[in-house]
Amino acid sequence: MSLRRLVLFGAAALALWPVVAFSHYERPTQFPDGTGHVPVYRTSGSHLVVCKKDDADFAKRIAGFSPALQDYNRQRYLECLQSGYRDLQAAVDHVGGPGTTILVLPGIYLEQPSLAHETDSCYHLPATTIKAAGYQILTYEQQKSCPHQQNLVGIFGLKDLQIEGTGASPSDVIFDAQFQKLNVIRGDRTDGLYLRNFIAQRSTFNAVYVIEADGFAVDHVVGRWNTEYGFLSFASDHGLFTKCEAYGNGDSGIYPGGTSDINRDRGFDVSRYAIEVTGCHSHDNLLGYSGTGGDSVWVHDNELDHNTSGASMDSLFPNHPGLPQNHALFEHNLIHGNNSNYYDYVRDGTCARPYLLRGIEKGVVCPAVGVPVGAGVLVIGGNYNLFRDNWVYDNWKVGFVQAWVPGLSRGDSELAAQEETSHHNRYVANHMGVGPGGEHLPNGIDYFWDGQGSGNCWQATGADVVEPMTMPGCPSGGVGRLLADPNVLVLFVDCGAYDLATQTLPAGCDWFDTRARPGVFSPTTTIQTVFPALQFVAVMLVFGLLLRRSVLAFGAAGLGSLLLLVSSVEQLYYVTAPGAALLGIAWILASRLVASPRLAVLSVVLGVIALLEAVDSGVLLLPSPIGPVWIRVLLEVVWMVWTVATLVKTTRPAVKIG
Repeated sequence: MSLRRLVLFGAAALALWPVVAFSHYERPTQFPDGTGHVPVYRTSGSHLVVCKKDDADFAKRIAGFSPALQDYNRQRYLECLQSGYRDLQAAVDHVGGPGTTILVLPGIYLEQPSLAHETDSCYHLPATTIKAAGYQILTYEQQKSCPHQQNLVGIFGLKDLQIEGTGASPSDVIFDAQFQKLNVIRGDRTDGLYLRNFIAQRSTFNAVYVIEADGFAVDHVVGRWNTEYGFLSFASDHGLFTKCEAYGNGDSGIYPGGTSDINRDRGFDVSRYAIEVTGCHSHDNLLGYSGTGGDSVWVHDNELDHNTSGASMDSLFPNHPGLPQNHALFEHNLIHGNNSNYYDYVRDGTCARPYLLRGIEKGVVCPAVGVPVGAGVLVIGGNYNLFRDNWVYDNWKVGFVQAWVPGLSRGDSELAAQEETSHHNRYVANHMGVGPGGEHLPNGIDYFWDGQGSGNCWQATGADVVEPMTMPGCPSGGVGRLLADPNVLVLFVDCGAYDLATQTLPAGCDWFDTRARPGVFSPTTTIQTVFPALQFVAVMLVFGLLLRRSVLAFGAAGLGSLLLLVSSVEQLYYVTAPGAALLGIAWILASRLVASPRLAVLSVVLGVIALLEAVDSGVLLLPSPIGPVWIRVLLEVVWMVWTVATLVKTTRPAVKIG
């Protein structure tokens, strides 16, 4: 096996283990053929009516409506009493053909028949059980034959079905799973499904789940208080989320994942987008938006605020179609104030209680995965994504993060897959650290990049805070790296060990702590501090023994190591370059003092590499496949061992014989 292959697989394996525990488990799926279209809201055609048979309750619920809307609901109520249904599932089961609309009158729908015991065969289905998730992976046929094993309302194979609440707002019609079903509403192979004007709440997974659909719309719907997602679409095309609201969800409010991969080989030439998300407000969730394999998604004119992190797209998990993630367009969004820390509910045991006792309806969110508190947008292994003209502000840790994901994390062991992510992403004309009204609300750092990937570019202004300090500019981009920065990789591995089920909050990770407001110096130490601390001790000892005759070399080595240690504190990353430069000078000076000529050559080489690292981190990104920091760390270990061995050999007392 070549050295290149060993390095890539070693780093990939290191990055793999903490993330495989978290995933959205689903049956093997296929993308639609793409011949469908986004459905259009209908105001006419055949319809069915759903209501609760309670005259007094109905009158109370419509009392605040406009006169015209009251009259409309009264007419539908009389119709419902004569020929309607008391539960949505009953109406779904009586849909006669495509183009039907189900009108749901104001009320709270617990769908009690869906909670009843199904046939015995439904409890002995031959399907894989995911113990970590607590449910079986059912085929389409199994879902259809046993619709309420996992779903409060199951819709299977129906075409052009429209379901809408007839109230004045979504809060007038509520579907409540009471944490007894994985999904409140599941639309499975339901091309043309249109959902409008209601609330879906309190599932153990998703409020609304659309899978393998060619054409769907979620319009003026609220998804709240679910243990994972508000709205989730999977392996679908021609989808629209519009004017939706999501809050109180343990993963993300809006999740278009495993999306139809229609632009994979098109570079920057995008023909169309598979899913559109617009006019939505996703707040007070773990994540406002996310999508593993969220390909060809157009996300525009939304507000993502007061979540733990605003948005995420990734290529982390196996068994998602369309990986690696590619071609998302984010524009004209407000992404701000994402500093909500829900990990304290894990620490104090709240999230270990039964769902009904956690207080989810009162604002408790139990984080399903580990993400950093105070982040705007996380791009974890994506390609050809474009972020332009977004307002990203008041995220106390970071505005944008771009990081590498190896293929092993998604079950792909091919060599090329280990370096196929984090390429050709563009960040253009975003408004960083300032609100739309001009108010100054800085992010902790505006742009963070782990250094891996090629063709990426950032159109940062002089006022933007970036890490590293050398980022490729737009439009040309720059040469990237095969491997991410080792310190960043170590931190991601450590933080990725978070686990809600076992209440594991890894030590040495600062993701789960609330950041201080930007401008307030509040240093924190992480696992990134460990190696620089060891390096500082080792350098002081070795240089102290070796360079007692050179105060200049000893001082440069000590100060350089100290600065690298200090730079491991997030707010002081900018002292990396001077720290590496001083170390480089120290090693070059040391070359004149070591006993071995070959060790002297190694000292000079190490000094030059450290100086190149200083240039790379503070002045200009060097066109090399591996960052100088990797070479410096490896040579540094060799140099110290060699130097100590030489010192021991030269100071060992002679043994007199005879």
